[in-house]
Amino acid sequence: MFEQLTWQRGGPDKQPPLLSLQATMVLLRFLMLLFALIVSDLHSLPWFINVSEREGPGTILQSFSFNCSSHMPTLELVNVQPPTTFFNPPSLTRWQGIYVGKVTLSSSARLDALAVNHYELQLRYTCGNLVMEGPLFVDVQRASGHVQCVGQFVSPGGEIIQVPETVKPGAQLYTLLLPGLEVQGTQINIISAQDPPYFPGPFSISEQGCLQAPSQGLKGHAQKIFRLQISVFFGQGQSCQGMLMVKVLPVPSSQVSFLQKTQSITIPEDKVPGSKVVQVQARGFDLRYEIFSPMPSPLYSIGSADGVVRTTVPLELAHARGAAVTKLQVKAFERLRPWASAELDLTVNVLSVNRWPPHCIPALLVTQIPETSPVGTVLNTLTCTDPDSTGATLDYQLWLHSPPDLASLCLRDRVLEVNATLDCDTPGACFQHAASILVLDHGQPQMTREIHLLGTLDYEQQRLYRLIVLLIDHGQDWDPTYHRSGSCTITIEVEDVNDHPPECEPPFQELTIYTTLGHSVEVTKVSCWIPQEPQRLTFSYSIMGENSKNQFRMQEAILVHNYSLLEPPWPEQSCTYELLIHVADAGPFIPHLSTTATIIVHLVPWRASTVATSTQRTTVPSVMTSLLVTNTETFWHPEPWFVVVLTATGALLLLALGWLVSKLLQRFTQVLKAPSKPAQALMLNSIQGNEGSIEGFMDAQRMEMSRAPSSVMNLV
Repeated sequence: MFEQLTWQRGGPDKQPPLLSLQATMVLLRFLMLLFALIVSDLHSLPWFINVSEREGPGTILQSFSFNCSSHMPTLELVNVQPPTTFFNPPSLTRWQGIYVGKVTLSSSARLDALAVNHYELQLRYTCGNLVMEGPLFVDVQRASGHVQCVGQFVSPGGEIIQVPETVKPGAQLYTLLLPGLEVQGTQINIISAQDPPYFPGPFSISEQGCLQAPSQGLKGHAQKIFRLQISVFFGQGQSCQGMLMVKVLPVPSSQVSFLQKTQSITIPEDKVPGSKVVQVQARGFDLRYEIFSPMPSPLYSIGSADGVVRTTVPLELAHARGAAVTKLQVKAFERLRPWASAELDLTVNVLSVNRWPPHCIPALLVTQIPETSPVGTVLNTLTCTDPDSTGATLDYQLWLHSPPDLASLCLRDRVLEVNATLDCDTPGACFQHAASILVLDHGQPQMTREIHLLGTLDYEQQRLYRLIVLLIDHGQDWDPTYHRSGSCTITIEVEDVNDHPPECEPPFQELTIYTTLGHSVEVTKVSCWIPQEPQRLTFSYSIMGENSKNQFRMQEAILVHNYSLLEPPWPEQSCTYELLIHVADAGPFIPHLSTTATIIVHLVPWRASTVATSTQRTTVPSVMTSLLVTNTETFWHPEPWFVVVLTATGALLLLALGWLVSKLLQRFTQVLKAPSKPAQALMLNSIQGNEGSIEGFMDAQRMEMSRAPSSVMNLV
């Protein structure tokens, strides 16, 4: 409440009995200082009041008293947040020399704590040159047992519901959301007539407020509007009436359709999350797309506007069970008429990508056998595995026999055996038998095992390795001390792979956004980087947890909420979602290091009532939060006198500059037109014919012209 500010003045012929004039001036200055301090305090102190939702029009919310003896004061209601017409402009009356201001509820006031429980009123008081401004906070308190009808339902025009004529008989069309319907003993009835032939049959409404279509359906009743007068009785003498208007829409003439009902696509398993799989397209107007089976879709998502299907998680077949074949059901529908839709069966086949060659134990086998070993003696059974696919079938090939003319060894499946009789008395038959076994997998592309990595690689320490491979032949025993040899150079380039997981700042965010139906809202931007490797700027983002309806999606690093993806019933109360954003370094190499950022989003819908398609009871949250957002914009607003001075100064500068330029041009013109005195005399003598000649005159002219530039330069 504003403090009373009283200023008392004596008459012109009366003097203070105990204070001199100087003391009076000191006292006045002290009072003015105290007055300024009080005003400063009032400017920063708000007022808080509580009001019950039972209060109706004309209720006085707050009274203020002011003392403004020398001017006519004013009290204004500058702004109301959220905007409403529930509050009258403040009244200001004078009573016994004091001005009393009041803030009251208007005739349209219908307070409902479940809809809005907090208002902010900005008040401004003016007394002459004194202007004070401050907020008045009004908290609406829930009244136990108080029920009332609110919204378009009780408006003169009623609540309008649009349904297609193809709606199923007895289908739920609408849910009446009124505070107090959960009270035991509530009765809801349709009291208006529903006589044929205009009505195909009677509409019905349950005690929970669910309106159902007639059992005969609405086929053939397109463009009709059915007016339903509904009475709601809450018990204890409390009741209200409202109107529902059901408008039947015809079947759309332009059907939505896909070019083909089924589609199959094959992709490799090495696609990173967010990669494009396929773009589906349907014929129709203003279409939206969604995956309705499986719901939710764990591996794929679809763009609502463009129909682009993308991966949401890594598709490695060794870890993602069931990712080899995924069957998706995609729906295309008109944005404004969701019932006009078409469906597509999309099958996504994931092929295994060959990344690693087979691994064999041991990689090198050296053994000795006597020459009396019979044919078929087992030398070794190879144990090889494919890291890309456990249990995959491998092919084995025997290469490079030594000596080349004798097939002394053979390979049966993965068993190495003696294939011929060994006789060391035959030249070249003994000493050493060598063979290379090539192991092939069935992946694409096929990979084999030639070099082993024995240590760890570090791109930052060494990026290039050159290996010189020395080849020595041991295939002859005539002169064991003489061998032929050769060499080859193998260059290995180390690719840069991230060694550190990304970090996000902040790792935890809590935001509140206000949404409207059919609009996308940017929630926040996830800012991540790798401090140890700042040059890496490409990351993949995916949403994990509490996104079952796919109403959130990631556009690169921006979290977007799309309200149009939700199907009825749309939420009336604020909802809280805890989203885990999986951030991984993007690139063709694995493993991908990742981190998780947590974003808590409080969604606050603006709608007061909505159309529902499922029977759900409305629950009232026990804790109510303020629905208030304050935005502050900074702008430059100069004082009027400053604008006038700036304009006048600019005009004077322009006039002075014009005058200076005109003077310079006049002086320059005079110099060019007026010849010098010696030249004039010379011309006069030449005309009179006393002395000189035509050549002398021309010489004088040339002298004058040579002097003219110097005169001009002197002027400049």
